[in-house]
Amino acid sequence: MSLKTSNKTDTNVYTLEIEIDAKSFRDAIVKSYNKAKNKIAIPGFRKGKAPLSIVERIYGKDVFYEDALELLFPEVVADAYKEAGITPVDSPRDVDVKTIGEDGVLFEIKVTVRPEEVKISAYKGLEAEKAEVSVTAEEVDAEINNMRERNSRTVSVEDRAAQDGDITVIDFEGFVDDKAFEGGKGENYSLTLGSGQFIPGFEEQIVGHNIGESFDINVKFPEEYAAELAGKDAVFKITLHEIKVKELPELDDEFAKDLGEYETVDELKKGVEADILNRKQTDADKAFEAKVMEALVANVEADIPEVMFDNKKEENINNFAQRMAQQGLDIDTYLAYMGMEKEAFEASMREQAVSQVKLDLAFGKIAEIEKIEVSAEDVEVEYGKLAEMYGIEVDKIKNLIAEDMLKADLLTEKVMNFVTENAKAVKPGKKPAAKKPAAKKTAAKKDEAEAEKKPAAKKAPAKKAAAKKDDEAEAEKKPAAKKAPAKKAAAKKDDAEAEKKPAAKKTTAKKKAEDAE
Repeated sequence: MSLKTSNKTDTNVYTLEIEIDAKSFRDAIVKSYNKAKNKIAIPGFRKGKAPLSIVERIYGKDVFYEDALELLFPEVVADAYKEAGITPVDSPRDVDVKTIGEDGVLFEIKVTVRPEEVKISAYKGLEAEKAEVSVTAEEVDAEINNMRERNSRTVSVEDRAAQDGDITVIDFEGFVDDKAFEGGKGENYSLTLGSGQFIPGFEEQIVGHNIGESFDINVKFPEEYAAELAGKDAVFKITLHEIKVKELPELDDEFAKDLGEYETVDELKKGVEADILNRKQTDADKAFEAKVMEALVANVEADIPEVMFDNKKEENINNFAQRMAQQGLDIDTYLAYMGMEKEAFEASMREQAVSQVKLDLAFGKIAEIEKIEVSAEDVEVEYGKLAEMYGIEVDKIKNLIAEDMLKADLLTEKVMNFVTENAKAVKPGKKPAAKKPAAKKTAAKKDEAEAEKKPAAKKAPAKKAAAKKDDEAEAEKKPAAKKAPAKKAAAKKDDAEAEKKPAAKKTTAKKKAEDAE
């Protein structure tokens, strides 16, 4: 089996002529016969016992030709790609079998390849905005108050009426036109007054009532609520069982010590300030990296096959669908909740795909120019990190993640770091220096030029399903202030936006390890 000829017949298109020798083809015929023989009935032989020669005599010499070629096709085509030194970006097409028989097979295919020429007008010294970070005393105080909240305890109050901010335990049942409606009833429900969990006017009318009281409250459902209740007046019958308040620990040295990291309040404040500063700096670094990648994409010039954009777009849609499925939604339902047309969604995914493909091509070209490589030691170190990160043995990680995949991810990360480290940060508001003159755009390139503005890379991790289920279980018990589907979709909006950002460090290999975890 061998590549006979390889010719470039169009832009990014090669025509390959591939030969399968007689012995290899005959061996494949025998394998095809053995696979199918138990289904073959020949008079005078038990089912599956007729020799290949008899089957060929009755049904023709070519009876297994198609099956044999199908069996050999993937391997011989892959070998031909390697021999020709090309990297295909789609499946072979226009398969033309020129000769097939006892002497072997000769066939021709066409295949689209990655652009052979990629130009980058600039990748060093790219300018991008980067915000300076600082921490205010108010931010430190707010974070410490959050820590006190997390370490608070609830205590019951019995000697006063309910107040705004109290945690009340109530039974409720809602009626419209004197009829109870579905989803309007709850028992021993914990409701924090003033939280806005229930429809407007509900929580305010509990204020002033005492433990043990049963009373009615009158509300009007919002116009944007579910159709069967939207705009209607309702009466809720309430029984107030308990009033509780949060009791926060005192902000003193004992509290600092209880956290296990500090000895005094001053140490606590300094530690919290450092943590906030570190988070802000990390966010600023990521935002800067994203803007640098946008600038890099804008400097890429190549004649890129449309199929590369199409494939990446489909990959993006499939990845997004998987994330939504993890959170209990399909794409159509999500789009309905968000009020987004499918065409607009697909256009957004196409925009991301264009930038991602250009970014990938740029990384490959920069690695070639700068001779950036991934060593065997780099790979072993990364396997060790992944094993530790996900609590999986190194050998299992190696079985899950192919070395080639990991090397590709590491190379991407190295090039991205190289470009970012060689970029120049400018203060927000200062216009970054242009790295190349604006070229005239043809009508065919206009969409791609627009898409260059926003490179989207790897996706952010999905939220944990268990936590989501708990929140939704509680939500089902209450008359929510907003239309339920809209509220659920809003919780997903940040995840959808995250798909658009170039979160550089989430690699394919790491995602596989996460899935295995």
